[in-house]
Amino acid sequence: MKTRTLFLLAVLLLTAAWCFAQPEPKAGENINYKWAFVARVGDQTARRLVPISRDTILRSGDEFKMMINLSKKTNVYVFYRSPSGEMDLLFPYGIESDYGIDKNYYIPKGRDWNKFDNNTGQETFYILASIDRLTDLESAWHKYLAAPAGKKTEASVTVVGVIKDVKKRYRTFQTLAERPISIAGNVRGSRGAQDPNKIDIATMASEVSAVNFFSKTITIDHK
Repeated sequence: MKTRTLFLLAVLLLTAAWCFAQPEPKAGENINYKWAFVARVGDQTARRLVPISRDTILRSGDEFKMMINLSKKTNVYVFYRSPSGEMDLLFPYGIESDYGIDKNYYIPKGRDWNKFDNNTGQETFYILASIDRLTDLESAWHKYLAAPAGKKTEASVTVVGVIKDVKKRYRTFQTLAERPISIAGNVRGSRGAQDPNKIDIATMASEVSAVNFFSKTITIDHK
């Protein structure tokens, strides 16, 4: 009887040790979307397209455009903060908007591009993607919109603070990939001498895959 008890105890201990030794199963990728952030730089006689994926320098007169295509149902937010501290929500077009899958959404809409004016300084873009709606961020944005003109800068600081808090809250989640997309054998950006005014920036997109949350901040040093 004693031998049998010891044997059963040993089996239980070995089983427990094996269970604790196993790595936790990884959560599956539930965020997946394509996006492009492209600048059109140079003078009118020598315009060229430059994909933006990190902090960089652009100049007054340079233009930019973005594209977002949701491969899975994802809440994507793109905020912009100007050198003067004013903010804009570039995407979604409306905070309560609902977007379809596998459809290109352009910022700005259609064929237009946003142009950097003569107000130089630091232009900041905050890109966040979440499987859940970021209701605290949305609330801060509504308060920014409701703030009087003299309080906009202060309200924008609050929005940026909420963005930082959200990033801290989700910092344990994993970005699986952010990679250029190969289209018809050509990696984005290697499009030869095509007219930069006629290229669809969707052909220059990257694909983002993540678990539950993804964020990226890009700062443009506007000269």
